[in-house]
Amino acid sequence: MTDFDAIDALLAGAGQEVLLPPAGERRALREELNLSRAQLARALGVSPSTVGGWESGRDPGGEVREKYAYFLQGARTRLAASAAQDVPDEERQDDVPPEVEENPGQDDDNVLATPQPCVLCGQPAYHQVEGFPQHLDPAECGPAEPAETAEPAPQNIPPRDEPSRMVPAARQDRAARGVKVVPVGRRVQAASDSPDLIGSAVTAVLAQHAGDIEAATTALVKRAIPDAMALLDQTRKGGRYNIVAHPWLPDILRKQTARGADQIWEARPKWTRPELPAGQHEVTALDVNGAYLSALKTHLPIGQLEHSTTNTHDRRRAGVHLITPPAWDHDAVLPNPIGNRDEGGPLWITEPTLRLLLRLSGPKYELCDPPEIHESWTSGATEGLLEKFRIALKDARDRAISDGDEVTLEYVKQMYSKFVSTLGESNYNRELYRTDWMHLIRSQAFVNLWWKAHRAYDEGLMAVRAMGTDELHVIGDWRAVFPEGRGVTEVKVKDVYTVGTDQTPDRAGS
Repeated sequence: MTDFDAIDALLAGAGQEVLLPPAGERRALREELNLSRAQLARALGVSPSTVGGWESGRDPGGEVREKYAYFLQGARTRLAASAAQDVPDEERQDDVPPEVEENPGQDDDNVLATPQPCVLCGQPAYHQVEGFPQHLDPAECGPAEPAETAEPAPQNIPPRDEPSRMVPAARQDRAARGVKVVPVGRRVQAASDSPDLIGSAVTAVLAQHAGDIEAATTALVKRAIPDAMALLDQTRKGGRYNIVAHPWLPDILRKQTARGADQIWEARPKWTRPELPAGQHEVTALDVNGAYLSALKTHLPIGQLEHSTTNTHDRRRAGVHLITPPAWDHDAVLPNPIGNRDEGGPLWITEPTLRLLLRLSGPKYELCDPPEIHESWTSGATEGLLEKFRIALKDARDRAISDGDEVTLEYVKQMYSKFVSTLGESNYNRELYRTDWMHLIRSQAFVNLWWKAHRAYDEGLMAVRAMGTDELHVIGDWRAVFPEGRGVTEVKVKDVYTVGTDQTPDRAGS
């Protein structure tokens, strides 16, 4: 390339910024091509959460912006060509999801003859749980992004001419497809009208403290609990059932004394591998991000707990269970699923721990015998009860990390951690008194860590320690197993240390 060619290239790119369509248009284009965020992220060399941020309103910069714009332009062109060849709408029929067709005899009493809006996400559901329409598979449920529930099917998009500039055409296309709405009680409202409670709180407090980061963070931490409850109320709008916020609780869910221990065993791991192979080993202590935030996705009882004395487990219910745990013969390589317990005999455990034991005793793993269930306190449950709440916090956390916004990051962390810790016998949260939820969410965090230890073991790593909710020590190429980063599905390095001695002979002295 000559000097003049280089100058021409510089002038061609100077002062020009590739225009992008609005956030809702970006996501619609991707979904209309049946592409996942992960697929697009791999093509662009970014993380799925980054793509999610762009689809929520943030804009990329630099070279990746040009690549993203190129994808969006190509997607619009391809969809316009496909729309021109579409079959007329009157000839179309909605397909029944494959899982309904493949399992016609499964849960016949709970299969809906006509799909109804899911109580969690509003999308068509073909089953009901506890009398309410709901997706059985959480992967089908779209509560994370309710703003898209009213989007028309892609085949209804009319043919579009090739635009010369993306922004005006994108606005026209968005207007042609109508206004996206979300449920609010018995009514609907435009998705753009949904308040950003987290962002507005941070903005207001920063303004109140004249941009003082430390003072604003302190103020936000103090209001984390009431703000979390307000966010929960906002995300629960449109639900077809009400959470029982102050139910009667059995004595096992109450502390016997103010400073006494809980009677529910949460299975907190505190495990160390008893022996390592001879030689020197480099151990990496991994930190699991957002452990309690991820644990909000667990089976939670909706109403008041009811007592039963059968040795059976109903997957549509959740609560606490008195069991005799099975023997565990794998302490040399994996932590005990019920944690470190000195005493034997029956104990009260939570729903996540019981489901873990039942799964490990099944034909896929066969790592232990099934636990013996003596009695239970349960209620009809769903895994998605706090899903919209969780996704709102997760999205705010992802945006804060992407933007380097440590104020919002700390605020969000305090919101979900204090929300969990004050669900029990606390004077700081009088709006929601669910000690059972507190134990179940904590236990789910421990279960999630156990599965990470098992994944390490299954992928050929050597698990060395598992502690609390978020610490796993391993030996081996852990980056081939766990993605590194600050996202809730990623891990980061907490420490690296060496164990053992190098037994290589000293040739100089031989």
